[in-house]
Amino acid sequence: MPERVVTVVPEAGLHARPASAFVRTANEYDCDLRVGAAEDADGDLVDARSMLAVTSLGVGHGDRVRLAADGADADGALDALEELLSTPEGNDEDQ
Repeated sequence: MPERVVTVVPEAGLHARPASAFVRTANEYDCDLRVGAAEDADGDLVDARSMLAVTSLGVGHGDRVRLAADGADADGALDALEELLSTPEGNDEDQ
């Protein structure tokens, strides 16, 4: 299962609007996507398609998260989620 560790750039972390965009993006791909705290290597990863699960992680700006994907679109999904988490909030509004 491919994994990546990403530092969260949006000031709001994975709360409210950024979490909604994260979940929406995760649901665009045909694979199992999981997310969790990078520092907790043995910790459980939660379903990246669930708004409740993602916001319950309490991820803030500057935190590192571990993304894991399994399935046909795994690499594309990881690329998209990494880009979303690495882009400051508001930089996508002009598109």
